Amino acid sequence: MSTPGLCKHCVSGVRHEGTPTGTFTTIDGVKVYIATPSGEFDKEKVLLYLPDVFGLELPNHQLLADDFALNGFRTVVLDFFNGDPLPADALNPGSTYDFTAWIQKHMPPTKTELVQKVIDGLKAEGVKRFATTGYCYGARLGFDFAFKGETHVTVANHPSFLKSPEDLERYSTTTAPLLINSCEVDPQFPIEAQAKADEILGGGKFAPGYERTYWAGCTHGFSVRGDLSDPKVKAGKEGAFKAAVEFIHKYL
Repeated sequence: MSTPGLCKHCVSGVRHEGTPTGTFTTIDGVKVYIATPSGEFDKEKVLLYLPDVFGLELPNHQLLADDFALNGFRTVVLDFFNGDPLPADALNPGSTYDFTAWIQKHMPPTKTELVQKVIDGLKAEGVKRFATTGYCYGARLGFDFAFKGETHVTVANHPSFLKSPEDLERYSTTTAPLLINSCEVDPQFPIEAQAKADEILGGGKFAPGYERTYWAGCTHGFSVRGDLSDPKVKAGKEGAFKAAVEFIHKYL
């Protein structure tokens, strides 16, 4: 099946175990999951968590948001899909789910108004600085809001829908430090695009700050949906999370 902007690795993975501890609410009519640090934290800063096609309801996303909160960030996971995420079993063997029709309804440009509503609602509560951590689909929106000057730090995990070199060149005109967590097998952000990002933004050329991690033995989706029974994938998921936490602490 040929699908615009995505690959088979975007919609496969292993569910992770645990019990989410955040809360569901709405911001300007948009459903969100909020993970709040238990101790003192800066109320003027928020980490916007921009999920992949499985959306806010995927337990993996909620658990990762909780982990970010444990590291001191009030974390807000957005429901991009208005209650219509890709079902967890949509591409299981034997499924007849029409994934192509679904993604054509939910291309990233249709989500910018929704994300802006959440940002504006949080600003009304006194939030002044935003970091984004985006996964696959969500990483595209992280780029878009850095382009708009609305966000201040960008973490992109195995991004999809990026054009290389165009979006990388455009990013070089922003002021938001950028971390890309990349991997060995990624049709959406392949080795060539990774090298182009380093060429355009690395070596001190992007003054606000640029870093890229690379995880051998991992495939697209590893940072949120990888099979943790594989030691390389486990190392990649945990390493990407650690890099994100350190990067956001440094720049937000």
